[in-house]
Amino acid sequence: MRSDNITKGVEKAPQRALLKAMGYTDSQLKKPYIGIVNSFNETVPGHIHLPQIARAVKDGVLSAGGTPSEFNVIAVCDGLAMGHEGMKYSLCSRELIADSIECMVNAHCYDALVFIPNCDKIVPGMMMAAARLNIPSIFVSGGPMLSLDGYDLNSSFEAVGAYMNKSITEQELIDIENKSCPGCGSCSGMFTANSMNCLSEALGMALSGNGTIPAVYSERLRLAKKAGEQIMEMFEKDIKPRDILTKDALHNALRLDMALGCSTNSVLHLLAIANEAGVELNLNMINEISASTPNLCKLAPAGPHHMQDLYNAGGVYRVLTELRKANLLKENALTVTGKTMGENLDNEVYRVSDNTVIRPIDNPHSKTGGIAVLFGNLAPNGAVVKRSAVAEEMLTHRGKAKVFDSEEEAIQAIFAGQINKGDVVVIRYEGPAGGPGMREMLSPTSAIAGMGLDKDVALITDGRFSGATRGAAIGHISPEAASGGPIAYVKEGDTIVIDIPNYRLDLDVSEEEMEKRKKEMQVKKKTDLTGYLARYARSVSSADKGAIVT
Repeated sequence: MRSDNITKGVEKAPQRALLKAMGYTDSQLKKPYIGIVNSFNETVPGHIHLPQIARAVKDGVLSAGGTPSEFNVIAVCDGLAMGHEGMKYSLCSRELIADSIECMVNAHCYDALVFIPNCDKIVPGMMMAAARLNIPSIFVSGGPMLSLDGYDLNSSFEAVGAYMNKSITEQELIDIENKSCPGCGSCSGMFTANSMNCLSEALGMALSGNGTIPAVYSERLRLAKKAGEQIMEMFEKDIKPRDILTKDALHNALRLDMALGCSTNSVLHLLAIANEAGVELNLNMINEISASTPNLCKLAPAGPHHMQDLYNAGGVYRVLTELRKANLLKENALTVTGKTMGENLDNEVYRVSDNTVIRPIDNPHSKTGGIAVLFGNLAPNGAVVKRSAVAEEMLTHRGKAKVFDSEEEAIQAIFAGQINKGDVVVIRYEGPAGGPGMREMLSPTSAIAGMGLDKDVALITDGRFSGATRGAAIGHISPEAASGGPIAYVKEGDTIVIDIPNYRLDLDVSEEEMEKRKKEMQVKKKTDLTGYLARYARSVSSADKGAIVT
């Protein structure tokens, strides 16, 4: 065992002494040493209850003959960080999470790992670490928040726009605020956190139910105990992440992504996970899968349903079963159960109380997937849009550019009523390096939606969007402005052409004019960066590569 390096032999007496200082017994030190990687803190509502999840995992490990040992990693709440400088630290925390786990695990010789994430960057950061370390690993999330009366976090963001537009009163705004987040768990729509927790099932790295069992259900604790037991079986059979995180697993995850209509952030994270697992994945491959995968679900923000509705409809595995009917899955992909995805689906029993949430494969919302990657002279290396959350009338659009060099400038203009029907809001210098940190743009998109302009106004950026964003919001434009991408040379009043059905994003400006602008306009560089952000900006790759640090 890896843990023999700190527990076995006369010469390891000092290490054993340190472990015994924490109460470990000789018999415990002879058993597999299982790391419980917990992202608990008292800052993030998705993580406030994770000590209970960790306790259940430890019970499972103990009952199956292992010795659990818990340590924590950081977690940034994107909702709290939204709309100010704090959001620059969200995406880049993914790399810190992966690196810190690598340090802890290799320094202390864990034999296997149970990961307990819940929100946004924490799931992919942990998944990257699992692929990098390649020791037996399983994921069990804290589960989604409930939605009451159809409200979610996005309701509050959009209510701000409605209030600024004088569509609702201050008291109505407060009433929505008080209903939006009723308790612990990851925010209740198909936002980034829930997207990644659902994709963990399709990747084969989590047990069925991981993405959809509500945080407050006792079933979530039972799932955590099962995960603790299952890691011991994985350890005995030496099932490792790179045995699971194969090309077939990523194929299945992308199929589910398109069927569910997941967050655009899932593209960034799947690219980064694939990189750590040594599996080829690029934007063209994502488009190919999207083009042949029907969109079966309209979960918030694309539709009225929330995670509890998906749970009641049978969860992720029921969606995978629909995809299976059309031979869209790689059924031989290995999973944490020790069985293949096909075998897992064979054993699944559904007790469905709602048949409206998951459309049958022969009657989808659309024949193509929830996410599309656009290319064109404005995004030579690609841009990403949540197609399933775009109004029909905005799938194709020509509009005049309103150009802003930061999110704050754009928000100020939106609230000041300076954005008109038909406009295309351009927010640049918010990319991985230019931001730095590729801030999410939920505040401006929610303001546009709250003011009733989401069916008339598009927003494009080299930054990214929250999974809660709806409307014609196109992000991840690559190359980014700070790297001299075409978005750096867009001028106020330029015509921008969006054609999502044909995967195009173009600037209606001649090549000659663009070359002239490149000579006349100077790319902006931030010179006041310090600390981690400065190091991150120097080493981060572009969005089309997953914004990985090299």
